[in-house]
Amino acid sequence: MKLNGENYPLTVTNFIGNINNNIYKNQRFYKIINFTQLKVIHAGINPKNNFYEENNKFLNKIRPSIPLEISLNNEIEPIYKYQIKDPSSLGEIRNFFKSGSIAMVKNGEINSSATEFFFVTNKIPELDGRYSIFGQIVNGFEVLEKIDKKDFIFEIQISN
Repeated sequence: MKLNGENYPLTVTNFIGNINNNIYKNQRFYKIINFTQLKVIHAGINPKNNFYEENNKFLNKIRPSIPLEISLNNEIEPIYKYQIKDPSSLGEIRNFFKSGSIAMVKNGEINSSATEFFFVTNKIPELDGRYSIFGQIVNGFEVLEKIDKKDFIFEIQISN
């Protein structure tokens, strides 16, 4: 997976911090939505996870949300706490949902979850401009397509 820290600095920094704190280690993919042409795979720390209950003291130190971060073509800095709802403005965004995109789960209309993320296995233009798409699967897409709710994230390793 390649993270897009240049266009989504807050989101990527938060995600890497979560990785360094091992909050995703041994976590289940807690929600899988299967559509005919698309699969949406949710992971991270969700209040319904056992990890949340077992490690509540640790999680209280983590912010429940971060600002929604959207990167636009004509802007150097991303915009925060604002989703692109107008279809005529969608051409201004830098990243669109496509096979292997990773984004943060929303926590309200203008915030992203600080700990929950999801992958998509195909384009989903209905979500473009409404989520922080901060990375892309570049290798191992076939593994992503096989993920099931019984599967775990054993560990996430960061390399340059």
